[in-house]
Amino acid sequence: MSDEKKKKFTPFGLDWPICLGFIVIVLAAMFTGALSTDLAGGFALMLALGIIFNEIGERIPFWNSYIGGGLVLAFLGSAYLFTNKMIPDKYAKAVSLVMDKADFLSFFIVFLICGSILGLEKKLLLKSFAGYLPAIFGGLIGASILGIVGGLMFGIGPKLIMLNYVLPIMGGGNGAGAVPLSQIYETVTGDKAANYYTFAITILTIANIFAILTAALLDQIGKKHPNMTGDGSTLIRKGVDIEAEKNDAVPTIKEMGGAFFMGIGFYAAGRLMGKAILPKVFGVAIHPFAWMIIIVTIAAMLGIIPNSTKAAAKRLQSFMSSCLVLIIMIGVGADTDLNQLIAAINPSNVVIALLIVIGAIVGSAIVGQMVGFYPIDSAITAGLCMANRGGSGDLAVLGASHRMGLIAYAQLSSRLGGGIVLIIGSVLFGMFLGK
Repeated sequence: MSDEKKKKFTPFGLDWPICLGFIVIVLAAMFTGALSTDLAGGFALMLALGIIFNEIGERIPFWNSYIGGGLVLAFLGSAYLFTNKMIPDKYAKAVSLVMDKADFLSFFIVFLICGSILGLEKKLLLKSFAGYLPAIFGGLIGASILGIVGGLMFGIGPKLIMLNYVLPIMGGGNGAGAVPLSQIYETVTGDKAANYYTFAITILTIANIFAILTAALLDQIGKKHPNMTGDGSTLIRKGVDIEAEKNDAVPTIKEMGGAFFMGIGFYAAGRLMGKAILPKVFGVAIHPFAWMIIIVTIAAMLGIIPNSTKAAAKRLQSFMSSCLVLIIMIGVGADTDLNQLIAAINPSNVVIALLIVIGAIVGSAIVGQMVGFYPIDSAITAGLCMANRGGSGDLAVLGASHRMGLIAYAQLSSRLGGGIVLIIGSVLFGMFLGK
């Protein structure tokens, strides 16, 4: 009987006839125009599509092991559907409502940050963050070196490689990287920001795909060489997850509610610091998520959060990363223009972007190993989460590598690491393009 239960097909935790029935209902409601375009309708459509792609992707040989499985197929399948207008326009806008106006991405990240940080033992947490900045610089150096090598292969000089390829790829994504870099470009050169941004976002999109695919590959390498990777929640070798040791009891509903309010409370604290109290440090803008990570880390170090609340936060994180991540992958895919991506695919762009991503992996893995990190986990967070499209890219990379527990480090790469790249960018633009 137990063997039958193991073999039972339960997509998204439902008996398959029930799950299939609801998928058919949602799609029928969409194609007849009966489905609402509010949050409920948007969630229904995104989960219906996500479950279909996820279940297929998890069963395709080779794809499910080396390309990222169901989550990556959900991302690419969604991109194909929305790029080719196969989803009615009003429901494409409903997906945009979920991802942009409601900013479900930020909501999702809030609980992943809380659960991942509060799930670590104090000393482990301190050592992790102390060694993380060097790992980021390792990734930047590796990306620059291999990027320049790739440029020389195609007759592109180091200056253009650094300005047009390395900076946008390693800059923390679109809104935090490509957009402000293009603004810096306009300020320094007097040329239109759009002239820089158009290529920057294109090369970043190519690199983002490579980041997701190589994350899935690194996950497989970790399975074959377990000494190179941890448990998916810490970077420090031979780390300990406090929740596994001290919080065996399942949190109560009230404790889950408390952890929920704590999460959005920490988010509010990050916004307060980043937007009102201390938006810049030494002239550098600090993202509210970076402040949130700092505040949650301080709270964890001070021991002011009860273990029961930590366990509830960890439970919320598990729910988000195992279930609602499908909504994120569909939303990120819907925002990806495959036509734009295909138009930019030429040998030089593809090879240079791939080499930059590989350089980020190698550089962050080597430095990570030196500071006591698992090299694969360091490569994924300090490397690939610098070379993707920011917050959405972080989730795609961590989803493909099954390491959602490392979201706090990924966000440090996108936010603080991205800020470092902006500083480097302003210097390089002034040196090479200044009037």
